Amino acid sequence: MHAATAKTPDLAIDLTGVHKRYGKKVHALRGVDMQVRRGEVFGLLGPNGAGKSTLVKILMTVIRPTKCAGTVLGDRVGKKSTLARVGYLPEHHAFAGYLTGRQVVDYFGAMQGVPRKARRARTEELLELVGMKEWADQKVRKYSKGMRQRVGIAQSLIADPELVLLDEPTDGVDPVGRRDIRRIVEHVKGEGRTVLLNSHLLSELEMVCDRVSILVKGQVATQGSLDELTAGDRRFEIRCTAPLPAAAATDLAERVGDGSPTSIDGSVVRINTTDPEAIQPVLRRLDEMGAVIEHVEAKKPSLEELFLRAVEQPGSATPGADRCPVKGAQS
Repeated sequence: MHAATAKTPDLAIDLTGVHKRYGKKVHALRGVDMQVRRGEVFGLLGPNGAGKSTLVKILMTVIRPTKCAGTVLGDRVGKKSTLARVGYLPEHHAFAGYLTGRQVVDYFGAMQGVPRKARRARTEELLELVGMKEWADQKVRKYSKGMRQRVGIAQSLIADPELVLLDEPTDGVDPVGRRDIRRIVEHVKGEGRTVLLNSHLLSELEMVCDRVSILVKGQVATQGSLDELTAGDRRFEIRCTAPLPAAAATDLAERVGDGSPTSIDGSVVRINTTDPEAIQPVLRRLDEMGAVIEHVEAKKPSLEELFLRAVEQPGSATPGADRCPVKGAQS
């Protein structure tokens, strides 16, 4: 069932309290709140069984939610006329092997009511975009997994959608293919479209996403931009060529311009600040002490570290992020 929700113009997806139960024992989604802004690339990630694909299928009305309040492109979730403005690449798609890549894209355009002349021109543009022009007239059954994914992305764009949902688009794709798919996603964003990218390849999401949401056991553990999610963990590390005396930590801490906490671990000085000016007095003091500075680096947790923290320590909040506490129930 869907509850009425006020429209928010700047949000492509605005979900509140999404639940999905399978019988009495399986509670796949446990009150998901998620907001995707228009014109951004949004990453949806989580461990296997977290509910990512279930949530995408609810957005596309492939499955019905037990409870769902929210909007997609300003209309209630599941409104058929709105779905015409959404492109979709399912996780386990299977195109007819006897069709060519060109025929697949054209077929899906016809299914979505794209006029023939516009459909054929658009098909050629998209095959060029995804790097499949050279193989467009080969049968799909001869394609590699990466080639099928490229054609799948092309068909998701054939009806000129405002929102594109890509469910594991880089699954089984080699590094060159993943790089090309990142380029395609960036191109799609550049056209002003919104992209929801569901993937378990964290390095891929980190390179292309504006914001991410981490699902754990059917709930949003944390959500925000990478800067927001790492706000409390960014620091400078100063690496010297030789270990420093532990007693120097107090002296160096007093030199930090903004008073940020400072620690020494062998030859590494860690200062919990993002301000490069604040560490200049520390660098001068190290020089006075005769320390040889080998390397200075601004550090922040990777998306993989944030992901592991959310999965392994579900009770720990991420500073600066929108967060929904994760309960210990099994999905």
